[in-house]
Amino acid sequence: MIGFIGLGIMGKPMAENLLKAGKELVVFDVVKENVEKLLAKGAKVASSAKEVAQQCSLIIIMVPNSPHVKTVVMGENGILDGAKEGTIVVDMSSIAPAAAQELAKACAKKGVKMLDAPVSGGEPKAIDGTLAVMVGGDKAVFDKVYDTLKLMGASVVYCGDSGAGNTVKLANQVIVALNIAAVSEAFTLSTKAGVDPIKVFDAIKGGLAGSTVMNAKIPMITEGNFNPGFKIDLHIKDLNNALETGHEFGSPLPMTAQVMEMLQTLHADGFGQDDHSAIAKYYEKVSGTKVRKQ
Repeated sequence: MIGFIGLGIMGKPMAENLLKAGKELVVFDVVKENVEKLLAKGAKVASSAKEVAQQCSLIIIMVPNSPHVKTVVMGENGILDGAKEGTIVVDMSSIAPAAAQELAKACAKKGVKMLDAPVSGGEPKAIDGTLAVMVGGDKAVFDKVYDTLKLMGASVVYCGDSGAGNTVKLANQVIVALNIAAVSEAFTLSTKAGVDPIKVFDAIKGGLAGSTVMNAKIPMITEGNFNPGFKIDLHIKDLNNALETGHEFGSPLPMTAQVMEMLQTLHADGFGQDDHSAIAKYYEKVSGTKVRKQ
């Protein structure tokens, strides 16, 4: 029996893929509507994280940020209140590496094994089960859960000790944010110069400038579709974790800091719940030009 806690934009399709693979799930979420959707698909429902832990030897967490994971694991009626010795907890949320290490230590004191296993790919890849999963923690525990993680991801890579998964995820999020900003800046330039952005996309996507990010985000930007697959506010959270980790280790992140200010501007303008492709809206604001199909 697998426990799954957190059934939002990412967690819901990930849990559904486990159900499709024939796994029995016990689920919990603070949003009743999310739970009801999984109940309708055959999952069992628990009333708390503690109740999930009492029934399951493997528990997956997918919630927004470090404080939420700490509440789920260490809070009142949390996992550690109900978990048996030998239980494995896999946190697939994106949190600070230091928080992942703190949680792993708290679990170890109660004989519970914990992996940090954040993902990349957004809602589309969560739906089709092709996420990239980056994992930190005990290699022997990773080997035990590898097959289960492969039901949700096309790529599942062991990255090192506790916290390594989230460190790799921060690197991923820095690259994605800067890539979206670069794409938005370049396509704003070409649009202001009078070139159809679709022609620009077709011309450069097969060359060195091409990227998975551009392939995913330019169709959204040119259609004016900013429905969230990964929200601006969540990317703010990730870049904040990246900047804090950079300060901790003395690693300069000047470009990350600049894009963070773009994201903060978008949040202040009311776009925090938009997809992170809405970085293009920052350029719309400062240039007076929209990158759209002609």
